[in-house]
Amino acid sequence: MIGFNKPYLTGNETKYITDAVASGKISGNGKYTQMCQNFFKNQYGFGKCLLTTSCTDALEMAAILIDIQPDDEVIMPSYTFVSTANAFVLRGAKIIFADSNPRNPNIDTSKIESLVTSRTKAIIPVHYAGIACDMDSIMDIAARYNLFVIEDAAQAVDSFYTGKDGKKKALGSIGHLAAFSFHETKNIISGEGGMLVVNDLQFADRAEIIWEKGTNRAAFFRGEVDKYGWVDIGSSFLPSEVIAAFLWAQIECLDEIQNKRKQIWNQYYNGFKNRSNNFKLPEIPAYATNNAHMFYLVFDSLEKRTACLDRLKSNGVNAVFHYLSLHKSSFYTLKYLGNDLPMSDLYSDTLLRLPMYYELSENDIKFILDAVKNE
Repeated sequence: MIGFNKPYLTGNETKYITDAVASGKISGNGKYTQMCQNFFKNQYGFGKCLLTTSCTDALEMAAILIDIQPDDEVIMPSYTFVSTANAFVLRGAKIIFADSNPRNPNIDTSKIESLVTSRTKAIIPVHYAGIACDMDSIMDIAARYNLFVIEDAAQAVDSFYTGKDGKKKALGSIGHLAAFSFHETKNIISGEGGMLVVNDLQFADRAEIIWEKGTNRAAFFRGEVDKYGWVDIGSSFLPSEVIAAFLWAQIECLDEIQNKRKQIWNQYYNGFKNRSNNFKLPEIPAYATNNAHMFYLVFDSLEKRTACLDRLKSNGVNAVFHYLSLHKSSFYTLKYLGNDLPMSDLYSDTLLRLPMYYELSENDIKFILDAVKNE
C-alpha cells in the first residue's frame, strides 16, 4: 500500500525534545519557540511571529485582532478548509463566499469587488497548494475599501509571490496578518501546530497578549513590566516547548525537504504532461513559485475522478479528493444567500490529490503514474 501521507522525521526531533524537557522549561514561549519564531521573521521578512497550537488557532487570533463583530462580513473562497471560515463565524461574522479561479483553486480575484459591502471587514485569500493568489489585486481592493487582508497560508511555507513591482515576497508577508500550519500533512511539521504572522505592527502588542491568555505575561518575563495580569480577552494559543522543539528539527532541514518534494512534484508533472486528455495538471501562474506542497489532477468529470480513485485503490494507492464547497455544507447551506459558485463545485467534484511525502520513491511514483492511465 502506498499511503497518501507519511510524516518525515529528520532525526533530531527526539534529541531536541529531550533537551527541552531537560531544561525544565516545557511550557510555551521558551528557547525553541523563540528560535522558530526568529527563523521565520529573519528568513522571510515577516513581522511579529507567534507559534500557535494550530493554524486554526492562528486564524482565530486574527479574527480577534481585527475586532470581528456580529454581522461583519468576511470574503473568502468556498473551496477551502472549514477553519478558514469557522474562525470568523465564532466571532459572529457573516461569511461571503467567492468562487475559485478557472486556472487553479485559488480565489477568483475578479469576483471579489462585487462582493464588498459597507459591512465588509476583511478578505481571506487562501494560497491553495502553496500557490500564491493574485495578491496585488487583493491588496488593491483592500486599500480602496479600507479592508484587512489575512492570508491563509496554511499550505504555503517557503512559497513566494512576485508583484507588479518585480519584488519577490514570501507568502504570509503581504497581508496585514497571516496564518501557517505545521500539521503532519504539511511540508514541515510538528504534528499539530501553526503560526500567526503579524505584518501590521499596530496589532503586535495585542497579539502577544491574546496569545498569552489575555495577559501581559510575555512582557513581564522580558522585564518590561513589574507584574502581569488580565488585560484583554485571549486564550491558550501558544504551543509547548515539546512542539516547538520538534518543529525546530524540521526547520533545520527545510531546504533538504523542499528540494526532495520538488523533485517528486516534477517527476509527477513530467510523467503526466503528455499522457491524458482526461485531466488537467496544476497550473502555476507566472507570479507564483511552487513549494511542492501537493500534486493534484483535475478531471473532466466526477465520474472520471471516481474511476481513477477506484483504480488507484485497487492497485494499493491511497489517493484522495479534497474540499467540499463550504457554501453547500450542512452547516452553512441555509445561511448562504449568494450566487452559484461553479468553479468551487467543479474542484469539489473533480480534483484528485496524489500521495506526496518525502520518502516517496521514484519506483512508487512510476507505479502511480502507470496506475493513472487513460480509459
